[in-house]
Amino acid sequence: MRLSDIMGAANLSVYAELAMILFLAAFVVIMIAIFAPGRKHTYDAASRMPLDDEHPQTPR
Repeated sequence: MRLSDIMGAANLSVYAELAMILFLAAFVVIMIAIFAPGRKHTYDAASRMPLDDEHPQTPR
């Protein structure tokens, strides 16, 4: 019995499919969090920070 026979019979493709499903789920959640309409104000304020002279930000 060769190693390729053992690995082929182990049915490890389930792990690859599970990893792909988890990656897609995380990707969808991140995209929803980024493009949610309620976050628009936060992103607009952050985009104007470099030009805001009234409230200067100190670097971290």
